[in-house]
Amino acid sequence: MSDAAQPTAAEVRAAAEAVKTALDRHLAAVERRSGDDDPAVYEAFNELAAAAEAYDELLYDRYDEVTPFEIPGAEDALPYTGPEEPNALSVLIRRDYAVAEPQRLIAQAQRIEAADDDGTDTEAGSTVHGALGVLFGEFEPDEIASRHKEFGLEEGDSTLWVTAADDPADPGEWLEAPFEGVDPQRVVCRFDVSAVFDDEPDDDIGDDLADEEETEELEDGLELDEDEDLEPLDAER
Repeated sequence: MSDAAQPTAAEVRAAAEAVKTALDRHLAAVERRSGDDDPAVYEAFNELAAAAEAYDELLYDRYDEVTPFEIPGAEDALPYTGPEEPNALSVLIRRDYAVAEPQRLIAQAQRIEAADDDGTDTEAGSTVHGALGVLFGEFEPDEIASRHKEFGLEEGDSTLWVTAADDPADPGEWLEAPFEGVDPQRVVCRFDVSAVFDDEPDDDIGDDLADEEETEELEDGLELDEDEDLEPLDAER
């Protein structure tokens, strides 16, 4: 987007305020809803989705930044069928990593083993498989996420789902299959982070750079042609 067409800081701020207002309206509609299929809730949801999308676009155009989550459109969202007043909730988190530097990962695991040496097996961190066990046994997942480069890992996609339940699960009830049986229609909210959200803007920037380079090459070529067409000055004239 050209500088002339860029949104102003005030427009971005106004869009952010519109998101806050839409959030309040959505919450109020949920609190007042008359049933699972209350049209007021759907209307407020759609207004929130539109406001969030508008803010995301203006934020990118003005500051080259994006929001860390997407609110799906009404055509993509399944209707919520969970309890109106949940007595329990589950937080499901998935974070993907690529093992970008295996030797760094193993070295970090061996440092942990050396610091915690208590006479037990110190060879666990000598392989990638063993090093991962040492790493995740020593640090909380959130700390690994914030320090992933130190451990030779590269971040991939991640998502967080909050699902509602009528009653808390019994101890050990779901441990054999913790991620099976998740009902998408009981998702209260979800937050997704993925590089795919940035693909299109990056492609546009790459195209713009390629166009600029091509233009510069053409201009350089024209300058050379003009120099070749000039006749040398007669020094005696």
